[in-house]
Amino acid sequence: MSEIIRIKKGLDIKLKGKADKIYQRAERASAYSIKPTDFKGVMPKLVVKVDDEVMVGSTLFFDKYNPSVKFTSPVSGKVSSINRGERRRILEVVIEPDAEDSYIDFKIGDLSKMTREGIVELILESGMWPSIIQRPYASIANPEGKPKAIFISGFDSSPLAPDYDFMLKESHAEFQKGIDVLKTLTDGKVHLSVDASYPTGETYSKTQNIDLHKIKGPHPAGNPGIQIHHIDPVNKGELVWYVNPAEVVRMGKLFIDGKVDNTLTIALAGSEVLKPVYYKLIRGAAVDSILKDNIVEGNNRIISGNVLTGTRLAKAGFLGYYDNLLSIIPEGDHFDFIGWASLGFGKYSVSRTFWSWLTPKKEYKIDTNLKGGVRAFVMSGEYEKVFPMDIMPVQLLKSILVEDIDQMEKLGIYEVAEEDMALCEFVCTSKIEVQKILREGLDVMKKETE
Repeated sequence: MSEIIRIKKGLDIKLKGKADKIYQRAERASAYSIKPTDFKGVMPKLVVKVDDEVMVGSTLFFDKYNPSVKFTSPVSGKVSSINRGERRRILEVVIEPDAEDSYIDFKIGDLSKMTREGIVELILESGMWPSIIQRPYASIANPEGKPKAIFISGFDSSPLAPDYDFMLKESHAEFQKGIDVLKTLTDGKVHLSVDASYPTGETYSKTQNIDLHKIKGPHPAGNPGIQIHHIDPVNKGELVWYVNPAEVVRMGKLFIDGKVDNTLTIALAGSEVLKPVYYKLIRGAAVDSILKDNIVEGNNRIISGNVLTGTRLAKAGFLGYYDNLLSIIPEGDHFDFIGWASLGFGKYSVSRTFWSWLTPKKEYKIDTNLKGGVRAFVMSGEYEKVFPMDIMPVQLLKSILVEDIDQMEKLGIYEVAEEDMALCEFVCTSKIEVQKILREGLDVMKKETE
């Protein structure tokens, strides 16, 4: 039995509306989209235009900085629009789907006889390479690089997170094939981490060719970056890759069937959802296909992803590429009478400002109000209580603000990503945009070192 890694620092935010373990198949959406804005550091170069016919696996665009990294259509149909923002930046490539999907058939050989180069080429051609993320920089892995290890976090600890054991319980064969594929991409180990608070699911417990780790502790214990830090930290000049377990299953299906399966299981959750359940749908679906008649009337915030790191969507928006959770919470459009001076039995607080600290297991309905005003950094030690890395977060952020590259490097910027410091932003008295600052620092480092 593997030794349990205990994460002591962090915070579990208990929100109302966690999804029940019930599957529903969503109806086919009216439109699907791949959004270049979902991919950090990618400069899209289109290979399609409006009215072009595409199949599942057809290339829509590639990265101008790395042309071998392709982004493919999740469905077959017609390119209905290419939406742009400021300076003609491409925001969405929208596809109007056919009634039934037609697939590009990727020729699959015997995995044991394929070279690493051939496997990488197939993953690139199929458009599945963007599912592999690297540290440092938390961006799409460089196909020309070779990681010292590959990590898979088998659980998600974020607020309202979906249950991966439930999502993958009938996918052992595909998961094992995906692991076998990933094993060819590194000379090091493939690490799989599971939540030690619960029995290990069947899909994970039967998996071979992995190093299994048991993690116990509050969020962000489920983040790959935290697990990498405690198992095999990233040093200067090293690469580590990580993949979501659902993407491991998709990769396995590709090497079994020769087709890209874009079917996803997502959780629809949050206090403003009438029936929070799991849905099976296709990646990039318009979210109105599952939201209609299932959310509370009123002004709500629709978030693709979790409430700490997710992206705000319009009601007609599209699910993000990396997201398997759709969170719905109230919009913070009201004024709190006497604010922090109230007794606040029903208000959530990290500190003991309100009497609600007496009921630590209570679930809360939290809106998007900022609960304060932006000000200079307050040296309160708040960040350190929820940040389980041997890194000084405030000092790192300040070195980013002054663009001190040497100091950023010394303070551990190679190890972190936005999701790892999202709780710092949540608890911040000064309301500092921690995640935005960190991304700016990562972009500066990548530009300077590559």
